Amino acid sequence: MVEKPSQSEEEYFARLEFERRKKAAEERAAALAMEERRRLMELHHMRCPKCGMELVEVSFRDIRIDRCSSCSGVWLDAGELEAVATGEAGGFLRGLSGLFRGGSSKT
Repeated sequence: MVEKPSQSEEEYFARLEFERRKKAAEERAAALAMEERRRLMELHHMRCPKCGMELVEVSFRDIRIDRCSSCSGVWLDAGELEAVATGEAGGFLRGLSGLFRGGSSKT
């Protein structure tokens, strides 16, 4: 004869099942988020945030910065602005303005 589990036993196993399902749902959500991030990175990598055209790396003071092939926008990665700005202010502004005119100035 099978004994009926007590109320506390049923609650215990129900709680375990709930926690197992919750953990599985969180893992699925994390995997989907990572996949979405990877997909977006593939779509937008080296694309201009303004117009969507291809970004081309140009040298400026031994730093590779990204310049749009269409709208000529200049985009800096993390730390590049600080690296470029370490030079003298006049040379920095003169060289940076050359990027907007279409030249790839090296000073």
